[in-house]
Amino acid sequence: MKPVAVHWFRNDLRVHDQPALVAARRRGDAIVGIYGYDAEPYGAGRFGFCKTGPHRARFRAEALADLRANLGERGIPLVVRDTAAEALSAVLGGVAVARLSYPTEPASEETAIERDVLRMARARAVRCEAYAGHSLLHPEDLPFAIAGLPDLFTTFRKEVERHWRVREVAPEPGRQELVANLPDVGTLRPAPNGAVSNAGSARFTGGETAGLARLQEYLWERDRLRVYKETRNGMLQFDDSSKLSPWLAAGCLSPRRIYAEIRRYERERVENDSTYWLIFELLWRDFFRLTHLKQGDRLFLRDGLQRLPIEWSRDPAMVAAWCEGKTGYPIVDANMRELSATGYMSNRGRQIVASFFTKNLGLDWRIGAEWFEHQLLDYDVASNYGNWQYAAGVGNDGREFRLFNLRRQAEMYDPKGDYVRYWIPELRRAMGFGAHEPWRSGADYVPRIVDFDASARENRARYEAAVRRAGGPSGTGRDRSGAGGGGKPNRHSRRR
Repeated sequence: MKPVAVHWFRNDLRVHDQPALVAARRRGDAIVGIYGYDAEPYGAGRFGFCKTGPHRARFRAEALADLRANLGERGIPLVVRDTAAEALSAVLGGVAVARLSYPTEPASEETAIERDVLRMARARAVRCEAYAGHSLLHPEDLPFAIAGLPDLFTTFRKEVERHWRVREVAPEPGRQELVANLPDVGTLRPAPNGAVSNAGSARFTGGETAGLARLQEYLWERDRLRVYKETRNGMLQFDDSSKLSPWLAAGCLSPRRIYAEIRRYERERVENDSTYWLIFELLWRDFFRLTHLKQGDRLFLRDGLQRLPIEWSRDPAMVAAWCEGKTGYPIVDANMRELSATGYMSNRGRQIVASFFTKNLGLDWRIGAEWFEHQLLDYDVASNYGNWQYAAGVGNDGREFRLFNLRRQAEMYDPKGDYVRYWIPELRRAMGFGAHEPWRSGADYVPRIVDFDASARENRARYEAAVRRAGGPSGTGRDRSGAGGGGKPNRHSRRR
């Protein structure tokens, strides 16, 4: 009987670019996959929001069904149970397991689950092999240890570009014979009752098959990568940005696979600032993940990585108005309504609503982060909480009160009001830019919950008082790129 290698699927719901599967086949091992639903937390968070909302619940159920089908085509069973420990126990009860491979996760809840699984495996003399499968750059290839990770993204980017190495995409494993004496593989859970599938969220079907199709569509069929940098801040059209993030977050797409396709696109079609900018976004994702590894649970503390004691509000009426898209500011409300309807919001929209939440409403940024955790299809713990700390001014950037001017944002990214009218039926008859300022155009709309300028002044004073209490700048420096963050990349600095 062949040795059995178990692969524990977590946030890597794909067959492609899985080095552990390829290594097992090369050794001649029989592969068995396991999955535990403890990877999908549905309990309430600190502020009462369910951690996994209906959009991501539906997406994940689809992704898991697609994974089982893709593995099945290669003769690899996927054993599912309520917890990963129960899934492993079921396999151990039927076959002799030699190895357990699994992708590492930085968050404390995931590492607690990991300890239980590894304890069981090691008690049965199973060799446990961790690997990094969620990032573009392998941690062993970085020019610094995790403890020496730069505090600023620009510094991080420049360092890794001087020592640029992205590993090759691992080939898919070949077909194997069925494994004898396995327990019942278990029935996949359907999407929970109330899981949303409407015209907006249906554009995102969970699973590796759909993720690879979107990559093919965006780059090769629609040829949109060549203008990504120019269109990525668009909020209305689906192809304004790549929309690959939901599949990345669930591990249905490997970042290395995306990188390889970008490089092929550069060779076969065009290499420009747009092709680099998508790689630039993958680097941001790595930076937040590495920051989480370095900082641990400080990512979730109110005062943030800057230890800045801002006196945040938790006014429930303000929170509800923001969550429901009823603040009286259409560009904020349209984005929040899109999020509730589809589980997605553009990167530009996320910056706008987070700025308003922290800099105008003065609300505890962790509440906003938890609402995003509940709603987002592409929720990633490190990117979500890292970006919210950045928006609140308590993250890895230097201390500064960064405020998004709503009128200016509307002028730049929705000058004709089309996006606002699409998501806010009450403003469908408002003409042109008047949709953004119903208090001037006479449109019947909910009143503004705060005065923009007055609220900004009040919260700036609160922020500056916290800086004084903390004893001045922390010394981490300031990222001079401004509100957009990260600095302008130099595509020519990449090593070939």
